[in-house]
Amino acid sequence: MIKGFLAVLSIALTVFALADCVQTENDKVRGIPKWAWVVLVVLLPWVGPITWLVVGKDRQDGNGIDRPRRDGPTAPDEDPDFLRRLDEDIRRERRERQRREQGEQGPDSPSGGPAST
Repeated sequence: MIKGFLAVLSIALTVFALADCVQTENDKVRGIPKWAWVVLVVLLPWVGPITWLVVGKDRQDGNGIDRPRRDGPTAPDEDPDFLRRLDEDIRRERRERQRREQGEQGPDSPSGGPAST
């Protein structure tokens, strides 16, 4: 029973490590070339997959957090310059709207200007 469980666990670990190795970009592979990692993972049960998972792949970003790397443009809601310009545009439109509303409500209208008795 235990031998069967260990065999299935070994196969699952090997398949997982092999899939991870094959899908890893070449610039993230550490130590030896990717093809050598594939051979190591397949031919050395337990040792190959565990070694790949521990040291074979550069899993961390520069600050120690594993996150996807973006090489292309960022989304507009993540761009600080875009957000700043958007905020300035909204404030300018509000000021213009207030000026128009104040211009429509002349000093003689009941809600604009001094109250007449």
